[in-house]
Amino acid sequence: MSALPAASSCPVALVVALPQELDAALLPGVPVVYCGVGKVNAAIAVADLIHQHRPRLVLNFGSVGRVRPGPQGLHEVGCVLQRDMVAEPLAPRGTTPFHDGPPVLRSGLPGLVCASGDSFVTGPDPWFAQQQVDVVDMELFAIAAACERKGVAWRALKFISDDANTESGNDWAANVRTGAALFLAWWQHHRAALIS
Repeated sequence: MSALPAASSCPVALVVALPQELDAALLPGVPVVYCGVGKVNAAIAVADLIHQHRPRLVLNFGSVGRVRPGPQGLHEVGCVLQRDMVAEPLAPRGTTPFHDGPPVLRSGLPGLVCASGDSFVTGPDPWFAQQQVDVVDMELFAIAAACERKGVAWRALKFISDDANTESGNDWAANVRTGAALFLAWWQHHRAALIS
């Protein structure tokens, strides 16, 4: 996780899992935090980010694996759920037992359905189809949960780097840098509205 400067208020802050996904120097003036891989790292990093920078919006950019045919390139995520919260019979898959928070977190914008978990998906899972999941990642549910707990808006832009199969590791490594260019083009188009 990157170091954060002293507390200040800002309109938008960016959370990215890894430097391989985006060079923070390309977004001067915007707090960028590399949270690391996984939900625990993401939750801690976002809680620290919100405490130190008090952003109005936390924006997440990162790579995802596609679990249904169709989507390509860069996409907004509309909602996210946990694919690895499996505590049956105490609660249905995706639902945290004895927790009154919603099992699906929504950005308030239209977009893909993402399922987060602390595993690298390398094959089909019937649950994805049942939940209408489009893509999978390893951080977004925790990012959104930390934001919702603190009352901060969140958005996520995800680049589809692979097909969540046995070739995903190689495909991710080959494609991850392509997503940065797409995100930077999106950022230039939306920057004024996001920081106003």
